[in-house]
Amino acid sequence: MRRAMTTPAPLEPFDVVAAHLATPSDYIRWGASRFAEAGLHFGQGTADAIDDAAALVFHALRLPHGAPPHLLAAQLLPDERRRIHHLLRRRIEERIPSAYLTGETWFAGLRFVVDPRVLVPRSPIAELIERAFEPWLAPETVGRVLDLCTGSGCIAVACAAAFPAAAVDATDVSEGALEVAEVNVAQHGLTARVALHRGDLWADCVPGYDLVIANPPYVDALEMAALTPEHRHEPALALAAGADGLDLAVRILREAPRYLAAGGLLCCEVGASAPALEARFPTVPFTWVEFERGGDGVFVMSREDLVAHAAGLTG
Repeated sequence: MRRAMTTPAPLEPFDVVAAHLATPSDYIRWGASRFAEAGLHFGQGTADAIDDAAALVFHALRLPHGAPPHLLAAQLLPDERRRIHHLLRRRIEERIPSAYLTGETWFAGLRFVVDPRVLVPRSPIAELIERAFEPWLAPETVGRVLDLCTGSGCIAVACAAAFPAAAVDATDVSEGALEVAEVNVAQHGLTARVALHRGDLWADCVPGYDLVIANPPYVDALEMAALTPEHRHEPALALAAGADGLDLAVRILREAPRYLAAGGLLCCEVGASAPALEARFPTVPFTWVEFERGGDGVFVMSREDLVAHAAGLTG
């Protein structure tokens, strides 16, 4: 998340660009090159410069990702070229994450609405949800799920899809975030199964959850001071977590046993603050998840392990 030092050159005017670029493929190639030259940051819903440019081009053309390859060679109308140029220019000059420019992103194979009231969904926890948290849980035993710090609601919605028999609660302290989450819950037809609650962590929560997932703020003070311009478009409330990045994670660890059912599982993401967490609680055996698609800083612990090591979590 560190701040890029490159100062981008001004983007060529539309008329200059349109005289040389004619197809979606042309604009994706050119956009990716200009993004790389500008030193843009990626990883907020897109993997790299090509992925980022493609997301903007497809959005401008109102085409879904995965459109037939022959469309990439189609001749564009002047208005289509203008819409693409406008998005690419804003991405470079304003350093706005592409997901905010398009108003959407994908998480665990599902589409979500996003805007600057919420973080752009990108947690590796998506991979765990897609495999229903096996081998740590038997999917058929999951009847109640809690998503702490839900933001856009992406984890809550994805869990409802992964556990079709489960009721899902989701909490967040931000009213704006919950407004976005409400849209996402509704668009996936899950208002009867996903309940949103405003409050600090465990607001309106009743004990007995089989699975608690937490993706709280975990960026420490040094990292907050060095955020990239793209990350500065995201809400600081969803990122900052004190000097060591553990303000919320520590509370979650200490309070989770009260809310987990017997045999229940806590899954918590702390990102780059993982070493600080292990240093703070050296006697606690964190199980760090290894992801096939990349990502780290996510641990899982059963309720029984949390109770057994409660003494080690008091320091």
